[in-house]
Amino acid sequence: MHFRSGPREEPRIDLIPFIDVLLVILIFLMLTTTYSRFTELQLTLPVANTEQMRDRPREVNVAVSADGHYAVNRTTLQGRGVNDLASALQAAAQAGGESILIISADAMAPHQAVITVMEAARRVGLSQVTFATQSSGAALR
Repeated sequence: MHFRSGPREEPRIDLIPFIDVLLVILIFLMLTTTYSRFTELQLTLPVANTEQMRDRPREVNVAVSADGHYAVNRTTLQGRGVNDLASALQAAAQAGGESILIISADAMAPHQAVITVMEAARRVGLSQVTFATQSSGAALR
């Protein structure tokens, strides 16, 4: 038996249908993927790049300790109430409503303690409020 061996064609792979199928699969996966939301946020506060501290007569510094005690311009307050804090802020604000309130809260201070300072500032009429932070280099030590 004699078989003819003619010119043989080289098999070739056609990539166009393969690419089409991959694109369809990719689109399907993109449309059916559910994006999960994070239920917990990892926050590390307060750290920021800060300038050197300067003396400004219009500034009123309020420090909030980790246990919720207050100090206005380095004078410790006995009471923890909004009225006690408001009267101390009124006495310390030499420029009145133009004074700048700087809140220096401990990182472990209760959130309510900081809100109490902000409420006292609102009652006194201090609208310029800022928060003091430490430089990122000091936080790493």
